[in-house]
Amino acid sequence: MHGIHSLGVLPCIILCARAFSSHTASRTAVKMSTAAADLVGLTPFCLRQFTDSTYPGTKITHPPDDFNARVNEYLAGGGKLHEGYAEFCKHLFMKNFAGIEGSIVPITAENEPLLRTCYEARRPAELPVLLRYFPRGSVPAPAAPTLDIILYSGEQIRKERAARQEDDTSWEPQWGIVGIKAQAVDYEIPMQPITMLRNALGRSEGGSGVALNAQKYSESVEFWSAHAIIK
Repeated sequence: MHGIHSLGVLPCIILCARAFSSHTASRTAVKMSTAAADLVGLTPFCLRQFTDSTYPGTKITHPPDDFNARVNEYLAGGGKLHEGYAEFCKHLFMKNFAGIEGSIVPITAENEPLLRTCYEARRPAELPVLLRYFPRGSVPAPAAPTLDIILYSGEQIRKERAARQEDDTSWEPQWGIVGIKAQAVDYEIPMQPITMLRNALGRSEGGSGVALNAQKYSESVEFWSAHAIIK
């Protein structure tokens, strides 16, 4: 999954009501005008940001039910979905109403000595991967007026659950929130290179099964050579 998509860490909702075909979700932004009920829901993968005190990434103190309701209302009121790295992935950009801190920091000559590395797995069943980060509190959290809410289709969520042989492979909403990132810009920031590699490993290894795109990988390396997350 997105690390959620990982963005390294960076710091990971659901839709259903009226059919939203792949033709509607075209290469351009898609305007939603359906009823809010059951359009989007929080996946357990993302719910950790709200409920797990040991979660190593950005924690969210806003009530999860209210967060999910606001996302649905925003979509029903004309919010737009933007294309992600695969057909089953979309991005929703909206105002940071939850007060979530930003977690992506430019690397400078002054803060570079504060960088740390570790091997970390997002879930017990996944292989640990190498991360580079600033310890929380070592650098100021950046301004983050925008939320990037990362959505996976219900079909993709069911496929990934089946590949991991989870007990419950069902998923009712049309879309699920797999990642929530607070950031300064209202467009997608490149996912971290290690997340792309994990995705290419396949669903059984915690990835999405999307093949590696060399151009996107190069863009990711360029960005993440100059930035790191707070964790």
